[in-house]
Parts: sequence; structure tokens; C-alpha cells
Amino acid sequence: MENHHHKKVTLPRPAPFLEAVHNPENPDPWQSLWLDHSITINKGVKQAWLRDSNTWSRQFLLPFVRPLARLTIVLLQLIKTIIPNRFCSSRLLHKLLARALSIFATPEANWLILRHFWIGSENLAFLNANIKGGGVAMHPLNPHDLPDLKDNLFIQHDLNLFNFITRLNLSLRANKLSDIQANEQLDFSMISHDGNFDIAPQNNGWFNVLDLQTCIDIFTPIYQLFLTDKDFWRSVHSLQFDETIGIYAAKILNKPEGLILVNNKHPMVVPTTWSAGYRLVLHGLSAEMLHALLVKAKQQNQLNPAS
Repeated sequence: MENHHHKKVTLPRPAPFLEAVHNPENPDPWQSLWLDHSITINKGVKQAWLRDSNTWSRQFLLPFVRPLARLTIVLLQLIKTIIPNRFCSSRLLHKLLARALSIFATPEANWLILRHFWIGSENLAFLNANIKGGGVAMHPLNPHDLPDLKDNLFIQHDLNLFNFITRLNLSLRANKLSDIQANEQLDFSMISHDGNFDIAPQNNGWFNVLDLQTCIDIFTPIYQLFLTDKDFWRSVHSLQFDETIGIYAAKILNKPEGLILVNNKHPMVVPTTWSAGYRLVLHGLSAEMLHALLVKAKQQNQLNPAS
């Protein structure tokens, strides 16, 4: 007999409430979001996101967790000014996060987290291959399962973004290119055709009940505690590059209207550290939407290569 604590499920899972009969007297807001197609996003991601959002932890636990987490971040900020590197250990942080996510996070939350590294790598690879003067060194991240996070993936994800933007713009300067310009022929070879990746089935045990947003708010102060102040601030700064990446993609694709929701507010207005959890949620969805737009553009390019 299978131990339920170790049961694993393949994502995305069906969400029956999304296809329930519409009740005009009591419409389901999640069903309305599911049926609306104004936003370009992977269907499986949307299904997983709505299922994960329609949980008791998201409704009842998050409202208590978020203010406590933000207060903790402010207090840690003060403590770190006195003993800045007292408890720092990136290796221990990643081991702790990987283990805690496997025990407490919903399968949908873990699947979306693992996807984020894949789509981030593909998004940057597309820009790198298609911006005139690009072709800078890259460090793609393709985790198959949560134990792969132990290889410093959260920190490396932030480094990848800063290094790409810095190296790209140094290259543009060296080549005397003043603005982002697309190569004559766009290359979509690095973009997954269907937007799906080699991610293992995720735990669905007794304790896997924390939705993605609650997990993020709980783990952000822990993230801050185990990182140096410089590493944590860099992580917060990275959330403001969603517009930057969106602008690069819009110039390459020549479709600025499709990237209106790939944003995290103005890139030069760095958020306060206490809002990092909420900003991280926006960052995740922005990356998913950009990737979905690139998948759609790839499919259209294959149907009409001359366009």
C-alpha cells in the first residue's frame, strides 16, 4: 500500500471547479478568470495558478502571514546593520528551501517554481540570440526536481539576469550600437514549442498544503536571514528588470502591445525589501507571460516563416 505522505502527482492537475456549470446568481471568480483569454499565458500554468490560488491557505493563512513576514523583514534589516553576515550561508539556505518546499508546498507551487528557472533561461537565451550585438556568455538553469535547487539556483538566477543585462550592454557599447536592434532573421530554436519542460512529478502528501504566495511570504525573511545584505538587496533589485526584459522583447518582436503586463513597475524605482514577496509573485507571472508570447511567436513563425 502506497504511503500517502510520499505520493507524487504529475502537473498540471485537473481543476473541476473551473469547468463547473456557471451560476449567474453566484459566479465563481476563478472560473471567470479561467474562461477569459485576454492574457497570453500557458494553459497549464493558468490552470495550476488558479487551482493553487483557490486554497484555504491562500484565503485564510496568507492575510496573517504577509504582515508578519513584512515586519520580520524590517526587523532583520535593522539587525543586519549591526551583525551583517552573522548567519549567512547560501548553501544551507538552498538545502533548507528545497527540503521545506518538498514537505509543505502544494504540487502546483513547486511545479511553478521549477518552471520559473526554465522559462527564465529560455527568455534570456531568446534575447541573447536575437539582439544585434548579443551572443554573450550565459548560464542556463534547468532543474528537474526540487533537490536540484541545492546548487545555489536562486542566487544564480539573480546573477544570470544582472550578468546578461550588463554583458549585453557592454557588448552594444563595444559595437557602437546605441539601441536594441533585432537581427534580420529571428531565431526561436531555444524556445520550447509547447512551453512544457522535463519536471518530475511533485509531492502531494499530508502536509503539502501551502500555496505559492504563502510560501513566498514565509520564505522571504528566511531568504534574507541566510544571505548577505548585498545578496538580498540584489535579489530585490532583480525584480525591477521585468520592464527592461519586456522592452527588449517588444523591440525584437515589434509587438509592444502584447507585453503590457510584463511589468513590475518602473525599473529605476527599486522596491522596499518588505514588499519583495509580492513583487516576486508579479515577477513570476511576468516571466510566464513573456515566455507564452515567445512560444506563440515561434508557432506563428513556423506557420509563416517569411513574416
